[in-house]
Amino acid sequence: MKMFASERREKIMLLLQEQGRVTVKELALQIGVSEATLRTDLSKMEEDGLLTRTHGGAVLNDETDNDISFSVREKKNIQEKITIAEKAFELIEEKQCILLDASSTALALARYIRNKSTRLTVVTSGVQTALELKENPDITVILIGGVVTKGSTSIEGKLGLSILDYVNIDMMFTSANGFTVENGLTDFNLYEVELKKEMVKRSQKVVAIIDHSKIGKTSSSVFATTEEIDVLITDKIVNEEITKKILENNIEIISPYK
Repeated sequence: MKMFASERREKIMLLLQEQGRVTVKELALQIGVSEATLRTDLSKMEEDGLLTRTHGGAVLNDETDNDISFSVREKKNIQEKITIAEKAFELIEEKQCILLDASSTALALARYIRNKSTRLTVVTSGVQTALELKENPDITVILIGGVVTKGSTSIEGKLGLSILDYVNIDMMFTSANGFTVENGLTDFNLYEVELKKEMVKRSQKVVAIIDHSKIGKTSSSVFATTEEIDVLITDKIVNEEITKKILENNIEIISPYK
């Protein structure tokens, strides 16, 4: 069966995350395509900042590897995340059921909500997010079940998805490793992406909460297409051309510093 370029690149990223490095020969055997095709894939993935080419193969980028660690991501762009959280909270209404993914930006929103006396049901795939909210008596917290992986505070896999059959999600707040108009919201953790795809499908409204550094960047795997996104909240607008394209795709942009 013919494999699309995006599927090959997902497979390459999966192998890289498991092994740290791969060779073109090994990939050819695993994926079943020519070494020439794989070299093209690796070159494109290097351009996207996902890996570094080596003689005969590739290694996972240090930055990408570090980004897998939640503690590293949590410390990046803290003030931007707080600004985004404040704007995101303005969309939330009393008695709604909202869904927060396991991103560090969603965690910033949870910390903002924690001190509010707004009655809410919060469904989340983030262990840390659930812990932040559990002491607020006005908030019912539902944690999606699944596998918790090393270096992460997120739930992965679809084991606990059935819980979403019992709740109606008014709004999902989700971050990403990158956003482009062409690809939508993308991330590098393939296991987490599978869960996020399902969460997007089950939400009435999808709100992307991403700082400006993610806009115009792309990662290995799409979890929400541009058509599935309703609102984009960011800390500042940096590119008028991208902004115009976003608005043309009927996505509302919310930013305090336009």
